[in-house]
Amino acid sequence: MNCSKFALTQQSPPEPQVIPTVFIVDDDVSVRESLELMMRCAGWRPITFASAREFLSHPQVFTPSCLILDVGLPDVNGLDLQQQIAERHHPPIIFLTGHGDIPTSVRAIKAGAFDFLTKPFHAQKLLDLVRAAIALDYQCRTKRSALDGLQRRFDSLTPREREVLPLVVSGLLNKQAAAHLGISEITLQIHRTNVMRKMEAGSLAELVRMADALSIPLASVRRLPRPSVRFGLATPEFSLA
Repeated sequence: MNCSKFALTQQSPPEPQVIPTVFIVDDDVSVRESLELMMRCAGWRPITFASAREFLSHPQVFTPSCLILDVGLPDVNGLDLQQQIAERHHPPIIFLTGHGDIPTSVRAIKAGAFDFLTKPFHAQKLLDLVRAAIALDYQCRTKRSALDGLQRRFDSLTPREREVLPLVVSGLLNKQAAAHLGISEITLQIHRTNVMRKMEAGSLAELVRMADALSIPLASVRRLPRPSVRFGLATPEFSLA
């Protein structure tokens, strides 16, 4: 196989110094060797396996990656392997099989497969799919990394600060939030400042976006009348439902 025709399709990796990984699971040694050379020529790092068991026993890889998976494996069916790894993060799956049919491909796609190809396949089409799958995995990893960072910041908040955060992002004034928590307005302001600092939020709008990303529910607010001591009239006061 001539590497030059595949090397022309190579694009820059998602990050400098990061080489994406392409997992290849196929019991046909000739297919594994052919795909391994193709992926290496395209600038990626191929890792091949002859069975699902071998793939499952391989250490976790933290680089952007994709999985080229055969359906008919000697131990575990490729579709069953897809189901086994569905509960954890896994690379986008491109099924590549010589015995494909419509029900099998529909099952694979419904279960989240990136694509489904039958042998013989067009090399350039496979390379384009691998590139797109790697880009998708990179985006997912980036989002997950950012969310993990947000979660670590949230975990650094004290119990009281975690009570203050949803009140703040719900738009309550300091006075209203302090009244609900039964603390002074000055104490509430201190907690609010600490929340902004620990969450590394530059503005209230940014804090609201962080809370949304963490699925922190907004406080449910309703107005209740409170007798006015000075005028003897009912004045509206915010309260949490």
